[in-house]
Amino acid sequence: MEQALWTRARLGRCGPQLDMLTARFRRHVYAPHAHDEFTIGVCVGGSEIIDYRGGRIRPGPGSIVVLSPGEMHTGGPGNTTDGYSYRALYAEPSLLTEGTLGGFPHFSEPLIDDPELAAAILRTHTALGANPDPLEAESRLPWLLTALARRHSTARPATDTIPGVAGIATVVRDRLADELLNPPSLAALAADLDLSRYQLLRAFRTTMGVPPYAWLAQHRVARARGLLESGLRPAEVAALVGFSDQAHLTRWFRRVLGVTPAAYRNSVQDDR
Repeated sequence: MEQALWTRARLGRCGPQLDMLTARFRRHVYAPHAHDEFTIGVCVGGSEIIDYRGGRIRPGPGSIVVLSPGEMHTGGPGNTTDGYSYRALYAEPSLLTEGTLGGFPHFSEPLIDDPELAAAILRTHTALGANPDPLEAESRLPWLLTALARRHSTARPATDTIPGVAGIATVVRDRLADELLNPPSLAALAADLDLSRYQLLRAFRTTMGVPPYAWLAQHRVARARGLLESGLRPAEVAALVGFSDQAHLTRWFRRVLGVTPAAYRNSVQDDR
């Protein structure tokens, strides 16, 4: 079965878009081609052969593949029986340089063995494919791609020392709370604070213990509780607190409180 599903995430309100691919092929062979972005993929099954830089890459399940912008490559099944499956994202080079020094990162080895990072890439790919929330994409992708560049490219890590992290986090928290229906982009907030987006993310995570999108989701859940207790239906509440739909509200409500919004509403209504 030949399947390829493209999805797209936007990095922050009015920010740039990033393409993601979920593919499963038995026989498909790509013609030689190149991308303008970094191609960052994780093999999730089967056997693939990629012709790249005059050699052959043979990723297996769990392998990370990084192909640099402008470099020609192909891709096809590694044998006649297994096919191959992978997930990939296509990242502008700037997303890999926010927390590094030395300019354009070079990956001397395109095939990377890093199970922790591979799992994080797959989790992010799945989450953003299911619900491409702009703040979540902007909270997760620069952080993830900086980790990739720091661990496996020639780029040097930028300093992680940021003065006044608590104050930075408070400013970001308050802006997100004040604008929960249409939160500002982290890029805009970082520019206002004369920081890189990675520095803002680091300051916020260090202080709050979670990335901005997770803090805002929990704040929305807290607001949703009061509205549900007043008798409003979950679908009405989702829109009023900034979730994309009732399903989005339900996912976060269960994560935070262990019950669905409908069950919570029924229980507190019964107690009246």
